[in-house]
Amino acid sequence: MTATQPGGNAPSGATGTFRAATLGSRSRTIIEPLTRAMEPVVAAARPLRRWWRAALAAVPLAGRIVLLGAVGCLVLGLWLKWSELVFAGATLAAALLIAVGFAFGRTSYAVTVELNPRRVSVGERALGRLAVANDGAKPVLPARMELPVGRAHAEFQLPRLAPGEEHEDLFAVPTNRRALILAGPATSVRGDQLGLFRRTQRWTDRIELFVHPATVALKASAQGLVRDLEGQPTKTITNSDLAFHALRQYERGDSMKNVHWRTSARTGQLMVRQYQETRRSQMLLVLGADRAHYADDDEFELAVSAFASIGKHVIGEQNEIAAGWDGGVLHTRNPVALLDDTCRIEPVTRRPQRLREVVRTVAGRRTVPSVVMLVTGSLAPNADVRQIATLFSPDTVFTAVKADVSAEPALRRIGPVTVASVRSARDVAGMIARLGTQQ
Repeated sequence: MTATQPGGNAPSGATGTFRAATLGSRSRTIIEPLTRAMEPVVAAARPLRRWWRAALAAVPLAGRIVLLGAVGCLVLGLWLKWSELVFAGATLAAALLIAVGFAFGRTSYAVTVELNPRRVSVGERALGRLAVANDGAKPVLPARMELPVGRAHAEFQLPRLAPGEEHEDLFAVPTNRRALILAGPATSVRGDQLGLFRRTQRWTDRIELFVHPATVALKASAQGLVRDLEGQPTKTITNSDLAFHALRQYERGDSMKNVHWRTSARTGQLMVRQYQETRRSQMLLVLGADRAHYADDDEFELAVSAFASIGKHVIGEQNEIAAGWDGGVLHTRNPVALLDDTCRIEPVTRRPQRLREVVRTVAGRRTVPSVVMLVTGSLAPNADVRQIATLFSPDTVFTAVKADVSAEPALRRIGPVTVASVRSARDVAGMIARLGTQQ
């Protein structure tokens, strides 16, 4: 028990604790009712905040400058009793009020945005169509429709539309570069001609236009890319496969179905067949996207074209393939899916991986490929390319295709790697054919 001082007083420490507890209980008694009382106010203020944000969004930079100028001129003019400033402030305020009047009005549009075709190659023509119809019961005043197309921003002037009337505009989409172009959303804009006040309304979602890289057709034989459908013999000896290797004496445990009876009858000893292990053709196609490995953007686009040409051909031949780049694995279920994914490939500048790590990531835990092909730029170090060969067995054919716009097409050997240099997309077919003759 704690002894108390004469007069029944508690110790000083206990008194401090008691006072703190008393203050805490009093503060809770005061704060909790205030908090409950403020909850309706906070709930009512949320719509006001949303309204205030919408109002600020409706006033562009020019309108905000005019508003500040009007308020500043009126305050200074009244304070300094300077009639010219008061007149200037009133004029600016009147301009804002007139601009607000242009933004009023209800719109009832049915908007359609179409791209035809949705997939094109570099340089092919792509057209777009914007159709706006008045599906309301009253006429709609003239307005402006904005449509982002890639990095561009198209504007269309809409006339006065009677109920049921439709207005159509056609536009061309530039396709001079490989890209994934997003068109939309289509947004109607109501406001004054000076741009002091504007009200926007979104009508459509974004649609995609795929601008595929330029590709070249490779020979149907696919020499240098894939092996025969039954598989490619390796140096590994097995007791059951397709590629016959030799005969050996029977050992306990051997399957009787592998006994070569004719030879056994001639020699008087049981002889069994041996085979070379074969592997089904599997290709690993990788694009190194490190910007430091390319001399310029044209060289990078050449590498993407070579990558897409090879992948498109192998998929078209219905051979197994895994394709990817620094950004991940690409879809290879059909050529169109691969080409669509190549539209999203961009040079990597932030924390690029080493080529060996990129290939390892794309390969993952898949079956050991029979052919590995790396596509990279002219500045990729040969030492980094050679290191990739250590990831696979000696039976795997490893080829590197280097895009080099400043050198003649060539084919050379760097250790276990065959390096093919291409100067244009047309050189890819010739290099692949030459690879087949040297393997």
